[in-house]
Amino acid sequence: MIRFGLSALALGFATGVASAPNPIVSHIFTADPAALVDKGRVYLYVGHDEAQPEGKDYVMKEWRVYSSCDMRTWKDHGSPVQYSTFKWAGRDAWAGDVTKRNGKYYFYSTVDHKTIPGKAIGVAMSDSPTGPFVDARGSALVSNDMTKQTDILWDDIDPGVFVDTDGQAWLYWGNTVLKYARLKSNMTELDGPIMSHAIDSFTEAPYVHKRGATYYLSYSRYFPEEMVYATSTSPAGPWTFKGVIMDKNEKVKTIHQAIIDFNGKSYVFYHNATLPGGGEFRRSVAVEELHYEADGSIRFVPQTAAGPAANPSPGCQ
Repeated sequence: MIRFGLSALALGFATGVASAPNPIVSHIFTADPAALVDKGRVYLYVGHDEAQPEGKDYVMKEWRVYSSCDMRTWKDHGSPVQYSTFKWAGRDAWAGDVTKRNGKYYFYSTVDHKTIPGKAIGVAMSDSPTGPFVDARGSALVSNDMTKQTDILWDDIDPGVFVDTDGQAWLYWGNTVLKYARLKSNMTELDGPIMSHAIDSFTEAPYVHKRGATYYLSYSRYFPEEMVYATSTSPAGPWTFKGVIMDKNEKVKTIHQAIIDFNGKSYVFYHNATLPGGGEFRRSVAVEELHYEADGSIRFVPQTAAGPAANPSPGCQ
């Protein structure tokens, strides 16, 4: 196995396998991780930061997928979905999330709408976690004209999908205001009104997971962002703030998390700017092991270059 160094980055070289420590991928810049555990593998979905070193804005045209059966060695599956997958989208492959239901894989994405000013959320579908994905609707699931909680054009971003143990699916998203809605069982339609929660200092990146009877809402707070969490006895809240999971980054204002359980351990993905040449628009996805205390609280997670120890699935290849 090889790990890509600066020379590979400078040449734009790519190969099929990367061996972590952090960051997970070092031959390109990656951001906004989403993760799915399926059949003994972790599938990691990332946005591709393509801005030049002097760039002053995000340049993101595609999402890429990597997978691992041991949390150390990652296989590159290329780009199974791009913003152009959605014919109604004009640009931008911003943060997304993914889930599996009834043998299908659903990818919820942030793109810029061609005809309705502002960011929008689309949903793509595939028979495989590595794609290819196709537009499941032919139209936006959420567009800026559907949400009136703020006047900004980027408040419909960072979708996070959660399927509860009772089978009810939920979608969370937002910038400055946390918004959420139930999803129908087909995973491509909202099931009822768009609702919102007033959470103090909420910025973006809502992500819900469940442990036992407790629901955990992790999200980005402040700007520059730190990763924090709240808990509830319901996926609809109310949410009680609990604490900080990870401190803000040094070179990039965003952090964007995803949390999974895999082979008896928990992990948190995030991004920073630790690669040579990294920065605000040239980020890198990393991962750490996440620990719960006896009372269910999440232990603070420091960022490391080492990353988590190997945790292979049986027969891992």
